Amino acid sequence: MTTNVLGLIPARGGSKGIPRKNIAPCGGKPLIEWTCIAAREAKCLTRTIVSTDDGEIAEVAQRCGISAPFLRPSELATDTASSLDVAKHALQWLASEQSWCADVLVLLQPTTPLRTARHIDEAFALFGPEIDSVVSVIEVPSRFKPWKLFRREGDRLVDYVDGDLPFDRHRRQGQPALYTRCGPAVLVTAVRTLDAGSLYGSRMVPYVMSAADSTDIDEPHELELADWLLRQR
Repeated sequence: MTTNVLGLIPARGGSKGIPRKNIAPCGGKPLIEWTCIAAREAKCLTRTIVSTDDGEIAEVAQRCGISAPFLRPSELATDTASSLDVAKHALQWLASEQSWCADVLVLLQPTTPLRTARHIDEAFALFGPEIDSVVSVIEVPSRFKPWKLFRREGDRLVDYVDGDLPFDRHRRQGQPALYTRCGPAVLVTAVRTLDAGSLYGSRMVPYVMSAADSTDIDEPHELELADWLLRQR
């Protein structure tokens, strides 16, 4: 049976930290163009669309060869709108307006411009019928692990995680690896997972990325870093 895989690039027009962030110049291109290129070159995607409330963003995407078949309702373009609701709206629109139904959704945030087609295809290769989602993660640096953190008690610092540990909290060797979502730069999720009310579900598989490749842009200095990294490539 053929599996329809939808690549979805959610890109609203508003942004507080960086005005017009999704089309801000980065590495010589509008920021969203890097994700459009990655999606266009990924082998696993049946089709890719941009979900946006902004006509200029839609035009940039279409110049990159990625369809923006609708303008997202304003209530789904606020700071508080959830990615789950945005994804479900796109799926429902495609089903009702174009009679096209997806089995798997690949969510691609436009704020991770160093993620490439290779990353998308590698993450998708980890997906299977018994899995709810594949999510991109990075390993938490040693200095940020919870047993390395402190909290304040009055004018003193005390261990955030107190008590005995089964390893030396001050030596990196022998400590367990911890992971955190990066963006996510890539999220592969079954449509049935979305229908159940979750982006991730309970059966998640990690796709481990490097810190550089998963650079996520929220603040101006992160845009400058991504610009520099892209130009080094």
